[in-house]
Amino acid sequence: MIDKVFKAYDVRGTYPDQLNEDMAWKIGNATAQFLRMNLTGLDKADRRKNMVIVGRDMRPSSPSMAAALMDGIRSTGAGCIDIGMIDTPMIYYAINQLGCCGGIQTTASHNPAHYNGFKISGLNARPVGENTGLLEIRHLCLNMRRNPSPHIGELEQLDLRAGYKSHVLKFLRIARPLKIVADTSNGMAGKFIPEIFVGQPNLEIIPLNLEITGSFKHEPNPLVDANLRQLQEAVLSNGADMGVCFDGDADRCIFVDEQARIIRCDIATALLARDFLKKNPGAAVVYDLRSSRVVKEEIQNAGGIPRRERVGHAFMKKALADSKGVFGGELSGHFYFRDSFNTDSGAIAFACMVSVLSRYDLPVSQVLKPLQRWHGSGEINFEVADKDATITRLAQRYKDASIDYLDGITVEYDTWWFNVRKSNTEPLLRLNLEANTAENLKKKLDEVGRQIGVPVEH
Repeated sequence: MIDKVFKAYDVRGTYPDQLNEDMAWKIGNATAQFLRMNLTGLDKADRRKNMVIVGRDMRPSSPSMAAALMDGIRSTGAGCIDIGMIDTPMIYYAINQLGCCGGIQTTASHNPAHYNGFKISGLNARPVGENTGLLEIRHLCLNMRRNPSPHIGELEQLDLRAGYKSHVLKFLRIARPLKIVADTSNGMAGKFIPEIFVGQPNLEIIPLNLEITGSFKHEPNPLVDANLRQLQEAVLSNGADMGVCFDGDADRCIFVDEQARIIRCDIATALLARDFLKKNPGAAVVYDLRSSRVVKEEIQNAGGIPRRERVGHAFMKKALADSKGVFGGELSGHFYFRDSFNTDSGAIAFACMVSVLSRYDLPVSQVLKPLQRWHGSGEINFEVADKDATITRLAQRYKDASIDYLDGITVEYDTWWFNVRKSNTEPLLRLNLEANTAENLKKKLDEVGRQIGVPVEH
């Protein structure tokens, strides 16, 4: 079962058949071993560096899973700091604030309520994925026998909400009154929206699905359009300036404008990039390679350095750190901030977005209109038996284009481009295509799509 729950970036599965308390104990033990193995000799003498932070989301299984996880951590002799029911970005804040060797959030992110899992971070909240330690943790779990330990690490409980609130509010500067509908998806944003944002000057919040009960009125995945319908209706009925929807563990968010139209995350990235570059001239901005060309254009127009990166939070965070970039954005709704330890945060993305838009005396749709000069397909999935052969055929067909293989294949012409990426877990190819006109988009989408196969709903 361990093979099924260890993914590329985290541990995740259905509870209790795939993932249960016994496995949580083993994952805690293995993770503590791994994190402490990466400490230097000097660090090993530091009490805080030998402690692992643990948080949890609102799922019914999270309290027992987090408790078992902490028992596993402490069985290695490592200390454990329990920071309670929190959003995932608060783990990143806590690791850096307290100087611990790492942290684990008990969460299944945007999955339904019967799922659970663990997101693991190391020193300075660097992500632990399959290429940065998750395979080693999995190997330790596979070979582990659960025996009584002679040395049990200490357990400390801390409430970091006041410091976290101050950290998030550093990004909030509202220049004029705004009315915002915030759909917290019955998830962890239901804690920080009232605690951090409600009552702030010039900010009127109309909350949706604020109740944290362990069940969801709609699945906590804002990337699915159907999950935004309640938000869209509320924006229109309340005459709001815009709306935001968070995922279950609140590290992602999606925005809609005053007409309830979904704002693509690359358009949001382009808008925010301009603002960050005003304050940080000449800095790098990181964006995922599926993003509209407008992102690169706006970064360059603002005097910044565009840093194109492959999809995935581990790659984005590393690229932001390596480039000493100031900001990054992904189409998935993850936004990354240098001044928040190069990590992603739904709360900070929301604070930045409303701050920037409050400086315009225009409706949100009008602010964004100049950025919507390219026409994109969005991500389309194709079921393909031989993914590599299909990518090879596309490279041959478009050999006169500019081609790179940073993530799948990207084919670029002056007036249009596309990227085709392989799914890590399914027999799918994912297509993103963009063109200079709606007509060209349709033409090229038909042309490229025929060479890949039949699109599937996903």
